[in-house]
Formats: sequence, structure tokens, C-alpha cells
Amino acid sequence: MDSKTRRATIAEQLRVDGEASIAELAALFGTSEMTIRRDLDFLEVEGLARRARGGAISVLSRSFEPPILQRAAHMADAKRRIGAAAASLLRENETVVIDVGTTTHEMVKAIPDDLSITAITSSLLISTELSTKPLVKTIVTGGVLRLGELSLIGPRAQSSFKDLNCDTVFLGVAGISDAQGITEYNLDDADVKRSALASGRRVIVLADASKLGRVAFVTIAPVSAVDLLITNASPENAIIRRIKDHDVEVLHVEPFEEEKD
Repeated sequence: MDSKTRRATIAEQLRVDGEASIAELAALFGTSEMTIRRDLDFLEVEGLARRARGGAISVLSRSFEPPILQRAAHMADAKRRIGAAAASLLRENETVVIDVGTTTHEMVKAIPDDLSITAITSSLLISTELSTKPLVKTIVTGGVLRLGELSLIGPRAQSSFKDLNCDTVFLGVAGISDAQGITEYNLDDADVKRSALASGRRVIVLADASKLGRVAFVTIAPVSAVDLLITNASPENAIIRRIKDHDVEVLHVEPFEEEKD
């Protein structure tokens, strides 16, 4: 793993867990404690962590959304596999909503060139990727551009879904838990996601194992609103078992990530 990816992963772990020790991180990444110290020094300079005795603590709140490029580097292989699994579920002439997100972006990359679908999105990044798929009819919502995320937000983005009756909504989320449901960092993006959810007959959430149990700033919907969760988490994961109790189907992509103690 290169230093950029490792640092992005450490920053994400700190945001989720709140703190981490140098010894734990060195064991996790199979590197020296000196390397981890340099990583933590770098993250502190970037304003993503605060050094503490023997490790570091997060300086970020639940409403902080890491930059999209940083999120893309985190769990990148898992996101590719989850995205490919989601793309394999697409059917000829289906009408789908493809949400903003790094994992949904991987899904779009995996859409076969010979598949004809209609796709609605509020992401300029995803619409640009869809433009490379010759048989995909792409509809981009209106709205105000959210800089950095390249998503479209606001009343116009929300109203774009009002009269639509779509087959499937493929949703990216900041977190998913049985108690707090599906959550997002940003109020404006959450409002657009709710409108998108209401337009679909089926809701599929794409979430790597690091998002299980995470609670971000805004709840979009209860977990019971999800029909299918695609994840690399192990079937034995305790959160997965509780999510299944809400009649959510789960598709596991290998290799599984085991639950950490």
C-alpha cells in the first residue's frame, strides 16, 4: 500500500473510531512505528488528526465529509468489487437512479458497453463516466453545483425526481446501521437522496465494510427502506446480522472483511 492510500485509510479509521495507537496502526498496515509516526505527523499538518501520547485522535465531526479523492482511495479494491457486483444486476432497458458516491462511480465504470439502460444522476462525475457508455441514456438533474463533491443539490435537484417512476435506486451512503438507518454527511445531499429514494421501486445500497455501524450527521431513511445491501463485510458480522433482521437482503462480495474487535 502506498503512503497516500495508507494515510487516507488512517484518517478514515480515526474519523470512525475516534482514536488509534501507533502500535495498532503499525500492526494493521504491517509497517514500522516510525512510518506510522510520519503518517500521523502528516495528517496533523493537514488538519485531519491531533497527535496524542502513543497515537492520535480525530479532530473531525460526524458532519465532516472527506474530499472525494480521499474517499476514493479508502477501501478502493472493495469499492471496485462492490461496484462490479452492482453493475451485474442491471438489466436491459432498465431505468435506474445512480447516486453520488465513490462506490457508485465504480459501479458506472463496470457497466458493459453493450447494455442499454436509462440512468438518472445528480453527480457530474458519474454523468461524465456514463457519457462513455454508448447505449446509456443519461439524465442529469438540475440544481446547484456543490463544489468539491461535483454533486447537484437544492430544490431543483430534488424536484427532478418528483414525477419519475424508476426501477432501481443505487445509493451510496456515509454509513449504515440497524439503529440509525442510512446516514449522510451533508444536509443538502441527504435531501436529494431522499427524493431519489421515493422515485424507485427497489433500493440497493452500496457500502463497504468500513461503513457498517457508522452514523454520519443526517439520517436519510430507516434501514428497512433498503431492499438489498451490497458489501464486502463478512456474513458473520454482527451488524450485518442485525440489518438482516429488518428484512434487508445482503449480497456479500469476496474476499470478505472480517469484523474487527
